[in-house]
Amino acid sequence: MKANSSHAVGEESHGRRPNDSSRRWLVLAGFMGVTLAVSATGAFVPAAGKWYASLRKPSWTPPGAIFGPVWTLLYLMMATAAWRVWNQRGSRNVRCALRLYGLQLALNAAWTPLFFGLQSPALGLAGIFLLNLALWATLRAFRQHSLLAGLLLVPYALWVAFATILNFRLWQLNRF
Repeated sequence: MKANSSHAVGEESHGRRPNDSSRRWLVLAGFMGVTLAVSATGAFVPAAGKWYASLRKPSWTPPGAIFGPVWTLLYLMMATAAWRVWNQRGSRNVRCALRLYGLQLALNAAWTPLFFGLQSPALGLAGIFLLNLALWATLRAFRQHSLLAGLLLVPYALWVAFATILNFRLWQLNRF
């Protein structure tokens, strides 16, 4: 009888293919790459720095330097949450949850061109409203598959809620 050479001596497969662990890490890297790519949408929008600087802003507007680090952390948490749901792929409705994730990610990517590219707080507000709806649906769907995945989206949902209020105030203060 020939020995199974696909497993190290004493290694149990637990029903997984031998390369399943490395595949999972590659999928995590994929989720990170796709999610972080959303942040690159700003690079394709014409510079709107002068326009944004000219807007009247509420006193509680965060300094510009905070947005990069906050969004980077949020994107990493989002990708990790999606990966945790993907790891439940044998469960019911995982595809639906990941489609919702894709939808909210697309809406997230659309906000920058709407707000900055078109220099329109009104269109930005419409986009971020839709983002909120898709995000809360995603959070709920993720929570059904992994409590941690749901919890990982909470800071993002709170930040987007804050951004929605800020966007609303910018629209109010700058209706020309």
